[in-house]
Amino acid sequence: MERMRKIKRQLSLTLGRGGAGGGDRMLSDTNNQEVTSHSDSEVVSRRGSSSSSGLKVRGSSSSSVSSLLQSYGRKPRNLGRSLSSYLNHTTRLEIVHEDVKMSSDGESDPASSSDDVQSPVRVRLRNKKISTEDINKRLSLPADIRLPDGYLEKFNVMGPSLFDQPISRRLRRVSLSEIGFGKLETYIKLDKLGEGTYATVYKGRSKLTENLVALKEIRLEHEEGAPCTAIREVSLLKDLKHANIVTLHDIIHTQKSLTLVFEYLDKDLKQYLDDCGNVINVHNVKLFLFQLLRGLSYCHRRKVLHRDLKPQNLLINERGELKLADFGLARAKSIPTKTYSNEVVTLWYRPPDILLGSTDYSTHIDMWGVGCIFYEMATGRPLFPGSTVEEELHFIFKLLGTPTEQSWPGISSNGEFMTHNYPQYRAEHLSTHTPRLSSEGVELLSKFLQFEGKKRISADEAMRHHYFSNLGNNVMSLPDTTSIFSLPEIRLEKESVRPTATPDTANSPSRRRSMLF
Repeated sequence: MERMRKIKRQLSLTLGRGGAGGGDRMLSDTNNQEVTSHSDSEVVSRRGSSSSSGLKVRGSSSSSVSSLLQSYGRKPRNLGRSLSSYLNHTTRLEIVHEDVKMSSDGESDPASSSDDVQSPVRVRLRNKKISTEDINKRLSLPADIRLPDGYLEKFNVMGPSLFDQPISRRLRRVSLSEIGFGKLETYIKLDKLGEGTYATVYKGRSKLTENLVALKEIRLEHEEGAPCTAIREVSLLKDLKHANIVTLHDIIHTQKSLTLVFEYLDKDLKQYLDDCGNVINVHNVKLFLFQLLRGLSYCHRRKVLHRDLKPQNLLINERGELKLADFGLARAKSIPTKTYSNEVVTLWYRPPDILLGSTDYSTHIDMWGVGCIFYEMATGRPLFPGSTVEEELHFIFKLLGTPTEQSWPGISSNGEFMTHNYPQYRAEHLSTHTPRLSSEGVELLSKFLQFEGKKRISADEAMRHHYFSNLGNNVMSLPDTTSIFSLPEIRLEKESVRPTATPDTANSPSRRRSMLF
């Protein structure tokens, strides 16, 4: 005790003296060494601590103070401000986490804010009972879906983990399966709509939404497996989300069949024509054509060629929404190639370059078919109803004129064209064949019906043609998944001619063709 009092008296005598020169620097060095030693010992004590207390007061240890005083005792001069600053530094209070986490490299990680304070969003999710709307949004489900009994309660137990992290494909797949997707028992067959070479189509109802669906049941051969058309359709449609493209709701794979579940639409364009006596309101012709171009433009921007456009593959609901269907012949075209088949597109809607054997084509292959469908809607009859390739070309040349080197460069070197030795027809005026179309409509039609594919107008350019000017500007800025009928200024006109169907015609093959794609 006496020795400590002497040290204190010595300190009190020296505190008032100013420090300068080498003594100050030596003291500063000593201070730095003490601080470093103190900090290192502090970290070690923090890493090795097993205390459960959350906080502690960090200050200088007794050994550090003793060492410091001994140093001061050896060098009593020039302490001054250096000592006071050191004491201020070593005696400040600081909150330190005892349970410091270790990272994968063995170093200590600073405590995460989530360890002590939960994110407000997460706190709300953990405290809030998860609703059907939360699940629908998380799993991208339809708003009108009905979850199975007991599923919501089960989800509230395991649900928070689904919201705390990005959902994995496996977890989403398991969740959808538990809801009922991918199971035949989820859908009820109501009526058989038609049967084709590979598939049978049924009208059905979903137990999840109580909405009508179309069930396309594809038979699987033991040795051959699924048809390539079904594989193409599934692979493309699962990535095509647009208001004017038919929606693929579900895929059900069993040992004997592959069932594709589509949204149900009331009829196709061919049936619509039949129902109104082949005379569609000219305003409705414009709305149908615009929707066809809108869906096709979406496909072409993604380098997808439909390759089978015809009225039977264009579906229409009661609201007037038109949707592209049957992507069995569609192909994804990422780069130009000459390996495509010319055995595509139904004969009446097949362009002349494909009829003459060309396999070098791109998105323009679809635009010729758009022109043929446009003409058919405006007149009520097919434009080129040939029964053979030769007859089909004959009809085309008779209306548009027999091509020459001036109108179609390189045509004289085409063997197929030279073999048939077609008569030299002169082009006729399209306006004489389409009296119901305006001059703008006739001009647009001529841009579709060009011999050379590269000269045909694109779907995106056609949507901006002045033929559609009276639809307004808003239709051009709609999101892809939004219908044009969401705009108040867009509505379907009532057709003037709608003959009443007799019981026989109501069940005819043509009537029951709906959704057979």
